[in-house]
Amino acid sequence: MYATPAALAATIAIAAASLAVPANAQQKPAMEKCYGVSLAGKNDCAAGAGTSCAGTSKVDYQGNAWKLVKAGTCTAIKTPKGKGSLTPIKA
Repeated sequence: MYATPAALAATIAIAAASLAVPANAQQKPAMEKCYGVSLAGKNDCAAGAGTSCAGTSKVDYQGNAWKLVKAGTCTAIKTPKGKGSLTPIKA
């Protein structure tokens, strides 16, 4: 039994379509650095003295330690010390 080129092409197209991942499943939300919102030891990385990278903040809501948050949400995050900031917070 021989497959026609059209039948073979259709089979390949169906197989490829079943493997495709929806475009929205591949996209990650835009993120931004938000300073002063992480708990001690839970920051994503550094911004100055006292932090060298992820997990090195010494106190809760340390102003020079940042956490990645969904873009557009940082300044709306409330903490006991105020709100999140897009720039390092000086103590």
